Amino acid sequence: MAVYPTRRAIYLLLLGAPVALALGLIRPTLWIVAPAWIGLILIGLLLDAMLGASPRRLALTAEAPRQAGVGDPFDLRLVATGPALPRRAEMALALDERFAPGGRLAGEMLRANDAGDALVRTLPLAASRRGQAHLEALWIRWAGPFGLVWKQRRFALDRVIAVVPSLRAVTEEGRRLFQRDSWFGLRQQQRRGEGSEYEALAEYQPGMDRRAIDWNASARHVKLLAKEYRVERDNRVILAIDGGRTMAEPVGGMPRVDRAVSAALLLAFAGLKLGDRISLFSFAAKPQALTPAYMHVQDFPALQRAASLIDYAPVESNFTLALSTLGAQLNRRSLIILFTEFTDATSADLMIRAAGRLVKKHRLLFVVIRDDEVEEVERRRPESAADVTRANVAAAMLRDRQLVIARLQRLGADVIEVPADAMGASVVEAYLGIKRQGSL
Repeated sequence: MAVYPTRRAIYLLLLGAPVALALGLIRPTLWIVAPAWIGLILIGLLLDAMLGASPRRLALTAEAPRQAGVGDPFDLRLVATGPALPRRAEMALALDERFAPGGRLAGEMLRANDAGDALVRTLPLAASRRGQAHLEALWIRWAGPFGLVWKQRRFALDRVIAVVPSLRAVTEEGRRLFQRDSWFGLRQQQRRGEGSEYEALAEYQPGMDRRAIDWNASARHVKLLAKEYRVERDNRVILAIDGGRTMAEPVGGMPRVDRAVSAALLLAFAGLKLGDRISLFSFAAKPQALTPAYMHVQDFPALQRAASLIDYAPVESNFTLALSTLGAQLNRRSLIILFTEFTDATSADLMIRAAGRLVKKHRLLFVVIRDDEVEEVERRRPESAADVTRANVAAAMLRDRQLVIARLQRLGADVIEVPADAMGASVVEAYLGIKRQGSL
């Protein structure tokens, strides 16, 4: 607890000094005015500190979730209770920089009711990065009845909020997608006739693919028969996430790696629902983790926990070591979905070479976020010489990016550029397209 003078008290004290000096010059016997003025201010300070609410009798309650997803908004509710509280008080909150730039938030707390026994403030927060985020301390202060002193109390919060990969996109997109009864694999009988695994012969019906007609069987039975297929299940799918320096850069206010983790979790949820075997692999300067192959929806929390451990690495990614290690641990053909980012053809050369060795045995899909900011700079009409320079640099970066994509596609890998806000849905759509092709 602390009590100290306000600006008003300091200004009043300073204002009395020249007045007392002027009176002393006019009539020396009035020198007593100066100490009298100082004494009056001191008495006012003492009375202001004694009257009104006391910080010693203040109690604080802070309500916040123990866990929050990256980018998901949540409320921190602060309630300070005590007798005869003022209508308003100032507050300052020290917290993790994941919640606020600079690690500080300031504002006001208002009285909740006429009884004057509670000051309330609800702060909307959202974490910008994953990790253990701390709520450190809260300072509350208010002025006395005369406005001469501040009454202040510090509360140590010592709260930790675990910032994990956001599941909002997983739950919302997953619920929306799985409400479609036409999704293949959810109800196999509704998607018979499509896929790559032979199921049975059935009498040809209008609307069926004519290429599925079995002419030999039709000749034997003297009627048109068509082959029915079912979608492949139990495929091995590896969700590989690059956690290097370029993936730590933000896009739309959120690091690329966090967007990749959210999209990977959505795809994992879809793959588990479809009966595939899902693994999570992460790497930066060296491989970090490769989870077991999960194949039940009940295993999804294990994938979520593994994804929450993917850290931000301020180093360049070693694609040669990572992809070689991954390839050595796979004993069957798999679909490898690699969430990464590349900026120029030179730095991506090692990645392309490593992908060339991997694509000979496995199906490889690269997922990169479309850089809307660079595209906007390249398209913007220049108004100065600096704008022309920026546009040329942006155009060169986009050309290098397309060159890398073209080289990967010539190797036989698939590459998709997706908008940051639609990353999850785009990746799931690409995954479903590969399953429909039956190319695993």
